[in-house]
Amino acid sequence: MMQENNSKILLIYTGGTIGMIKDFETGALVAFNFDELLQNIPELKLLEHTIETTDFGEPIDSSNMNPMYYGRIVEVIEKNYDDYDGFVVLHGSDTMSYSASAISFMLENLNKPIIFTGSQLPIGDLRTDAKENLITSIQLAGLKEHGKNVITEVGLYFEYKLYRANRTTKINSENFHAFASLNYPALAESGVNLLVNKSILKKPNRRKDLIVHKELDDNVIILKLFPGINEHMVSHLLSAKKLKAIVLETYGSGNACTEDWFLELLIKAIKSDIKIVNVTQCAGGSVIMGHYETSTQLKKIGIISGKDITTEAAVAKLMYLLPKDLSPKVFKTIFETSLRGEMA
Repeated sequence: MMQENNSKILLIYTGGTIGMIKDFETGALVAFNFDELLQNIPELKLLEHTIETTDFGEPIDSSNMNPMYYGRIVEVIEKNYDDYDGFVVLHGSDTMSYSASAISFMLENLNKPIIFTGSQLPIGDLRTDAKENLITSIQLAGLKEHGKNVITEVGLYFEYKLYRANRTTKINSENFHAFASLNYPALAESGVNLLVNKSILKKPNRRKDLIVHKELDDNVIILKLFPGINEHMVSHLLSAKKLKAIVLETYGSGNACTEDWFLELLIKAIKSDIKIVNVTQCAGGSVIMGHYETSTQLKKIGIISGKDITTEAAVAKLMYLLPKDLSPKVFKTIFETSLRGEMA
């Protein structure tokens, strides 16, 4: 039987709208004092959890998030891993899918919940979504069955739904329903009851110890194809110094223009040991190279198939794999294999 009591949860505030409160005298948004969390959100007392907080000191706008801060998040989790049952990371929504995807790869053999959440309106706003997102994220992080955590992966909770974090994309900047996971169903839904789809949760190996991967390589670019993209621009991007990997956003099921100059530039990059991953520009669906003639050549020259991975997760997975000493063939095989439930 699932329970949500007797859990010790650590809130990690990195920044973002959810951590802001309006100064009613000036109308300006100021950082929320999380030491006064229970006083400002008395509903949290009903959860029967032990809730403790930590923060980065200076809030980080999610537009400024980068791998250095990913490292700080995993260091907090690593340091406190044995002392807490679950973690809730409060983060700005704009780049939350990127950060949460990266954290999922950095933590191997995870057997505790790490729930990312945020809000579209500040916590002190009359119509805020922050309270519901925060309270339910804590509930989800505290869920246990037979004394063990129900959720043992990195999730992203927003507007009544918990998603696998590395399957998410932000789809709306003005609606409370800001995130979607079009290629994988919601792990849990919050309504009158909190419904968890246990059959699709990651199954942990509780006998293995947590392994933390702190080294990331950010020499990655995203190249989005569009009608009219030209040789000069692509050549300039692909000749960038230190470039190690490209997320190639193609059309439909992985299709691209078949002009000689384009294929020749890709072949030149691959020969220079630049990893190229084919992902679809579509919000949902999968890359199926060879399905149409316009993707057959990409398959022949050795482009890596991103299958149904999101762009956000593809960037994170490349950053995670690049520092490892892998041959091109092994790199391709590993990338095309699901490591944290990020692809079918």
